[in-house]
Amino acid sequence: MEMSTERALRNAGLRATAGRVAVLDALVSMPHSDADHVFRVVASALPTTSIQSVHNILTDLTAAGLTRRVEPAGSAALYERRVNDNHHHVVCSQCGAIADVDCVVGHTPCLSPSETGGFTVQTAEVTFWGICPDCAASAA
Repeated sequence: MEMSTERALRNAGLRATAGRVAVLDALVSMPHSDADHVFRVVASALPTTSIQSVHNILTDLTAAGLTRRVEPAGSAALYERRVNDNHHHVVCSQCGAIADVDCVVGHTPCLSPSETGGFTVQTAEVTFWGICPDCAASAA
């Protein structure tokens, strides 16, 4: 059984405000969204919400481990609810579509660096780039 949004916020030490609940709920149905897209969805339900408030909420949720911030090169920061599983992403180099890719090996951190510089590696972030099926079909 999935934990309620309100309970997840409280368990992370955050108050379950209407804005936080709305942002988390929006990200369930639209992962890999930027703050502007989240704002447009949240503002339709909470018209007094500001873009700055959404940015602040996303920062708080990410710091609390409830969301993950993904930053593909050349893109605004994107946010998703899928956290703590060390998954990766594939991005279309033409349209910017993004999808999740499960861990490439199956054991965290999925990849072993040739040199760690003394660091203890905990996770690996990998971004694969290619052409999505829609862009490939339109080019054919």
